Amino acid sequence: MKRIRRLKTKIVLHPIMTFMILIFGAILLSGILSFFDVNTTYNRVNSAGNFTAVLVSVDSMLSIQGIRYIFSHTVSNFVSFTPLSMLLISLIGIGIMDKTGFLDSFFYLLTKKISRRTITFSLSLICIIASIIGDLSFVIMIPLAALLFKYGKRNPKVGIICAFASLACGIGINIIMNSVDVSLISHTLSSAQLISPNYTISVFAYFAIMIVAAITLAAVITSITEKNIAPRLGRYELDEEDETHEEETGISRREVKGIIFSVIFGLLYVSIIVYNIIPGLPLSGNLLDQSQEYYIEMLFGANSYFNQGFVFIVTFLFIVLGFVYGVVTMTIKTHRDFCTSLSHSLDGVGKVILLILMASMLIFIFRETNIGTFIVASLGNLVYDSGFTGIPLILLVFFVSAIGTLFIPGSVAKWAILSSTVVPAFMNAGMSASFAVLIFRAGESVTYALTPMMAYFVIYIAFMEIYSKDDHDTLFGNMKYLKPYAFYTMIIWIILLVGFYIVGLPFGVGTSPAL
Repeated sequence: MKRIRRLKTKIVLHPIMTFMILIFGAILLSGILSFFDVNTTYNRVNSAGNFTAVLVSVDSMLSIQGIRYIFSHTVSNFVSFTPLSMLLISLIGIGIMDKTGFLDSFFYLLTKKISRRTITFSLSLICIIASIIGDLSFVIMIPLAALLFKYGKRNPKVGIICAFASLACGIGINIIMNSVDVSLISHTLSSAQLISPNYTISVFAYFAIMIVAAITLAAVITSITEKNIAPRLGRYELDEEDETHEEETGISRREVKGIIFSVIFGLLYVSIIVYNIIPGLPLSGNLLDQSQEYYIEMLFGANSYFNQGFVFIVTFLFIVLGFVYGVVTMTIKTHRDFCTSLSHSLDGVGKVILLILMASMLIFIFRETNIGTFIVASLGNLVYDSGFTGIPLILLVFFVSAIGTLFIPGSVAKWAILSSTVVPAFMNAGMSASFAVLIFRAGESVTYALTPMMAYFVIYIAFMEIYSKDDHDTLFGNMKYLKPYAFYTMIIWIILLVGFYIVGLPFGVGTSPAL
């Protein structure tokens, strides 16, 4: 008797198809919630400096108005989707560095006498610190990490995972405050000063705890990457061109000369930029917003030329490095070689653009439904109604922030909803408002890497797709690599926050857990 075997075919969804399903799921969910008139209210500080109630209702994308909005705004939202422009511009600079051989030679010199664990730790720590430059760090560090591991004869996907986990889990670790922190403090003070009119927060409020968190997190991420991710992904299968390149060892004198000259010109360029962000010197400060009072706002404010042009500033640095190296090593001989090198990283980028289109549609459609705002506002009300104090309040706000980040990844948008509830709860419990915003930032770093609603999540998925050697990569499959990083980030922050609270240690200059 023949045994009939049923062949079970496992359906492996391409990330693009997964984004499509999520889009239709968001539209359908909005219709259901709107039909049942789901809504809530939350308190917000108005322009007069008083708390006012704000009604949040879920808007249906299944309605005629919703469908009209999708059809009329898809193109404009895609064109204005920041990760698209940032990625394309930064790839121009990375492309010329790669094509001319600068990255190959530079990474060879960098890695030939340094252990793999040290390289991974350095990459992780740099990515964590790079959060000071904001979202640009995702479009710069992820492709560079892939090439660092590739030219270091390792699987580039390991570098991508390590870089993205470090950037996302380290999103709240800013030793020096950036533009996001300035906006968060503004919301914090608006609520805090209703209770204590003279309440202030120092620019170096979190200096001490951030140094501890950055080094600890980098060490843990390094351990996870080397012990878990690298063995799991194994060796990278090289293309024929890469196999030929791998057989070539060493670096020529001309290439060393090219590195030296390119670094010299790069440092000269950086010096010019740095001089133009220093106020008070002759002809200096041209990239600052001189209308602001504090330097941090001059540098990272919305109207700062440095902040607005940072993508181009970094890209031009990469072009300088690649061009000088190419001229010295003669990999650039004509203007045509130069133009070809500029477009090198843009070859075959069609699938990446399609992924970004799907991600932009999911994000703007979900944002318009107000589902995320409803969830975060409801979580804020949970904090208000809990009556918790001490460690229970710390843990509640921590997990409220973590859960809310899955639906509204944007720190400022989320804190604008939560601050009017969380800050008074902390101050009434005898804890400082600066402690509240620290816990909020720590909580969102746990789940920031795990939500497709985060605009730069698609950059991670796109580069994992670029370096994939088969058709088995999926959106949620790539997300699984990030779960251990998120778990240990949660453990690290809970230990630090509760530890600092129990001992009463200051976070930095003039700040402590107690009010």
